[in-house]
Amino acid sequence: MNFIKRAGLNVWAKKGRSLLLILVSAAILMFVLAGLLIRSAAVKATNQAKADVGATLTLSANRQAAFKKMSQSSSSTTKRSRPKLTLTPVKLSDATQIAKLSHVGSYNVTSSTSVNAKSYDTVSTSTGMGSGGGPGGMKSATSSGDTQINGVSATSLTSDFSDQKSKIVKGRGITSTDRNTNHVVIEKELASQNDLSVGDTLTVKETSGSKDTVKLKVVGIYRASSSSSSSAGPMSTDPSNTMYTSYTLANTFKGSKYANTADSVTFNVTAPSQVSGVKKSGKALINTSKYTLSTDDASYQTVKSSMASVESFANKIVWLVAIAGTIILALIVILMIRERRFEIGVLLSLGEARWKIVAQFLTEMIMVLVVALVIAGAGGKLVGNQLGAQLTKQTAQTTQVTQMQSGGQNGGQPGGQSAGGHGGPDRRTQSTQQAKLAITVSAVDLAELGGFGLAIMFLSIMLASGGILRLQPKKVLIE
Repeated sequence: MNFIKRAGLNVWAKKGRSLLLILVSAAILMFVLAGLLIRSAAVKATNQAKADVGATLTLSANRQAAFKKMSQSSSSTTKRSRPKLTLTPVKLSDATQIAKLSHVGSYNVTSSTSVNAKSYDTVSTSTGMGSGGGPGGMKSATSSGDTQINGVSATSLTSDFSDQKSKIVKGRGITSTDRNTNHVVIEKELASQNDLSVGDTLTVKETSGSKDTVKLKVVGIYRASSSSSSSAGPMSTDPSNTMYTSYTLANTFKGSKYANTADSVTFNVTAPSQVSGVKKSGKALINTSKYTLSTDDASYQTVKSSMASVESFANKIVWLVAIAGTIILALIVILMIRERRFEIGVLLSLGEARWKIVAQFLTEMIMVLVVALVIAGAGGKLVGNQLGAQLTKQTAQTTQVTQMQSGGQNGGQPGGQSAGGHGGPDRRTQSTQQAKLAITVSAVDLAELGGFGLAIMFLSIMLASGGILRLQPKKVLIE
């Protein structure tokens, strides 16, 4: 009788032992498969992050150079005259050149200012420190108005709207077609308080220059996040008094000298791995003594770092389970083979080759492995999903804490743009939350799992049968 047939008969005859081996093998392979799936999903998530998360470059005034110039002027002037920090507005012609570089996708022009309410009432903050509630609001003694104007290329490119912190509830947002128009998007609370809807007009008064009154047409109404008001300082206006317009209108409010300029321009780099090259090319196109080109690929680095941690942990799961599984199976097989000493002695005395006896044991384990693979394939995805979800949740929480600590130390974005303001998109938090593992079982995963299982079985058989097969047949039978 050949060893393959003997192996089949033995597995069928010893149903209890075979069932035990199947359950133990399935449990081991299930966790090995979970580790393999998590590792594979982490690699896919990292690769996908390169395309989805992206990176940004922000072109803004060189504040460091401006501070240096201010300190030099202060040393040469009298103590009574206070030096002013003068920031050079960004030329849109420079921004257009950078936008033509390779790997640069969309870009958002931002220009901010403030105006005073004329035909409507501003929303008062709960502390009473904000804008007044009477017609026209509280007229500021300085150039700061009671209504914040955020001039943008498109509201969809700002972080508040791209991160779903603010949503258009009526009408539409600002788009590139709104250039050189008086179209405006207002907040829902401001619209409700003044009975304004899409298509209505409102009047504001400029805070500088000729201080003319300007009529604006409402093309959309948005709802700000509920937490936005909590971030406002005690002397700042209520977030509901923030309006979005085209950057061209914001520049008009600021004065004629600001035409074709911006406070900052944020470029979306489509390939985060190329962001350093794009930055280098961009710096060659600008006057670095006036402007600075800052990089923000933290979203990509965050996802990459978190997925690297998950991948590392998944590798540890695979190896730890593989080593532990080998030891456990080896112990079970050792006990199984010790019970079969007489069988081994008979086979050896009949002239059966030692390698065929080992091959019989291995064949029996392969038969067990096939059934265990089916069970592990069915349960491995469930275990992988649970472990993967827990891993990404813990990694996201750790990453967010680290970001909050580093954010508090850094004190904001380069160029004076806040992460959640109207500057360039900052999807750091969103990226962390979206870094989910897509656990799928493929034929490659099952083949790799089968290879691991076969290796574990082979090592177990070698460890278990090595001692007995060195004995002579006569000695085995006598014992």
